[in-house]
Amino acid sequence: MTAASGNGRTYLQLVATMLFWGGTWVAARFAVQEVAPLGVAVWRFCFAAASLLALVRWRYGRLPTLTRHEFLLVLALGATGIYFYNLFFMFGMQHISAGRGALVVALNPVITLLAAAWLLKEGMTAQKALGSVLAFAGCLTVIGKGDPLAFLVGKVGAGETLILGCAVMWSAYTMIGRQATRTLRPLVMTAYASSAGFVMLLVTALLDNPAQLAPHYSGAAWGAMLFLGLLGTTVSFTWFSAAVQQIGASRASIFINLVPVAAVLQGALLLNERLDPSVLAGGGLVIVGVILTQRATARDSRSFAAGPPQGEAARGAAANRTQPQQAHPVTGERSEEPSPPSMGGGRGAESIKELKA
Repeated sequence: MTAASGNGRTYLQLVATMLFWGGTWVAARFAVQEVAPLGVAVWRFCFAAASLLALVRWRYGRLPTLTRHEFLLVLALGATGIYFYNLFFMFGMQHISAGRGALVVALNPVITLLAAAWLLKEGMTAQKALGSVLAFAGCLTVIGKGDPLAFLVGKVGAGETLILGCAVMWSAYTMIGRQATRTLRPLVMTAYASSAGFVMLLVTALLDNPAQLAPHYSGAAWGAMLFLGLLGTTVSFTWFSAAVQQIGASRASIFINLVPVAAVLQGALLLNERLDPSVLAGGGLVIVGVILTQRATARDSRSFAAGPPQGEAARGAAANRTQPQQAHPVTGERSEEPSPPSMGGGRGAESIKELKA
């Protein structure tokens, strides 16, 4: 295979991944009309965790052992990016359209940028500030259904508020993931975080009402949940990670801006969602603001990977490690390219990206 044909395949897979991540909003919106939100989340990560663990076992020949520190990081990742994110996501999708929800979560990179500036004292440039203001203005327009001040006076719906919680949780996941990928392979991190989140979701569902997990669903509902777990999580993570390795993190991450666009269009085509002016205008501001912050971050980014681990415990777990390079916050994959911030678009990037819902 020539380099050109290899890149061509990579770009096709990237576009497909963005369609899958955009489709998770439509699939979730469809599934929660029949299945309890907790049930959808449990079945999604039942499929995702099982397939990701199988992929780890196939790729590395075993399931790596975690140190205590890595185990705690995985629990934190599972709690933020899987458990709480999907509680906000699934319950929010009962009350909000797929396209509107995706545009709210498109704010992920900006929230991560501001959190990093506040907590980690990372630099804030004029372009980052402008992009953040535009993205927040667009987000407020979307969740306020045309009135940017509605959120400030409490005049927004439950769905918009819950989906905003998704953006906060994914930003927390991204920042914790930066620490985890200093020692863990991205696929291992994602598989274990998905497994931890699945256990948390399962226990919550069983304590709440075990009947919601009874598999008496229609074929369409099962199809939506399989899509969420396999195409929207495992396949998308694998393809996006491969693209980062093939063409670099900066180029691959540009495609993430297609996720809210894909969600809006698929919601209109498959769920007959109306494209009202607040979605179009606010969504445009969000995407422009995110692009500005991504470009500024890509120019200014520095490697935050640590040096080689020290001590007996680190040497005993050396099979889990890779030499430190630039760790991409969406997938955690190492790359020589600068790393733009993550877009929750799935889960899964990188995300699961870390992963995007």
